[in-house]
Amino acid sequence: MIPKASAIGQPSPWILPAAVTLVLISFLCAVFMGIVDIPSRDVLSALTGNGSQEARSIILDIRLPRIVTGILAGVQFALAGLLLQTITRNPLADPSLMGVSQGATLTVTMFLLFTVYLVNPDSYSVNELPIAWLPAAGMVGGMIAGGIIYLLAFRLELSPLRITLCGIAVGAVMHAVAIGLIAGWGSARIEIILEWMSGSLYARTWNHAFFLLPFTVAGLAVLPLIYRPLVLLRFDATVARSFGLSYRWQFSLVLLVSCALAASAVGAVGPIVFVGLVVPHLARFLAGRHFPLVLPLTVVLGAIIVTLGDLIGRLAGGAEEVPIGVVTALMGVPVLLALLRKVP
Repeated sequence: MIPKASAIGQPSPWILPAAVTLVLISFLCAVFMGIVDIPSRDVLSALTGNGSQEARSIILDIRLPRIVTGILAGVQFALAGLLLQTITRNPLADPSLMGVSQGATLTVTMFLLFTVYLVNPDSYSVNELPIAWLPAAGMVGGMIAGGIIYLLAFRLELSPLRITLCGIAVGAVMHAVAIGLIAGWGSARIEIILEWMSGSLYARTWNHAFFLLPFTVAGLAVLPLIYRPLVLLRFDATVARSFGLSYRWQFSLVLLVSCALAASAVGAVGPIVFVGLVVPHLARFLAGRHFPLVLPLTVVLGAIIVTLGDLIGRLAGGAEEVPIGVVTALMGVPVLLALLRKVP
């Protein structure tokens, strides 16, 4: 169990080490546990390149890539949520509220429509979809949505609240268009795109992990550079500028980083809900008033939530696994309500 901050806001020195330990435990549980019951000795043999062909295939080609992909996506969703909540000063901001998830959904839907169904209208199988291109298609849509929000925000000089409302409006339009396209396909084809829209790590391969890795590394590498601006962006623009901050430039940079993290993650695994919303709140609750601890806790907790959520979905659903987006939604609502009761 992760210790929380004390009543005066001073965090326990064991919070971050405990969270890192929980990441390792979650990772090991996800590797050793699954629908197929593999003895621990065979799992260890497979990890070293030995053991049976079946065990190596399940561990190295199925479980490990989806676990690593989930960890990277969890880190990106959580960081994107924290950055958006900070610069908009809105505790409810997350990638879906800013239209990024809906933009990715729209471009993925259009991509599938024009590359599969218009060319081969009899295609019904998920295996026939050009899966390798979905992450790139989703990322493009997410970045387009973020770009629209950015242009509207600064052209109209919108306040953080109005930026959020603008994101909701843009996201609603994009989501409506995507749903309209899906409805036009016919009921026999809807389930193909709905699996992606629900947020899922099913059939994720090393290609998805390698797609996300550069964005995760770049996002983590840029955090020290944007830390001071991020601290100042928590305040009103006038106050931030009084400390010498180039408000518009730094706001744009942080928004770009958050959109890139969210868009690439949505493109790879779909819009996994509540991770970007709940994890930053949980990190702030555990860190108290110690903001320097919020960033690393957000990274670690994002990995934990997605790893455990995917494991629960795999074990609970059996052969027909429960998508992780459904699990995080069910987990996120009570956690968020509990945090809102605790935080003043």
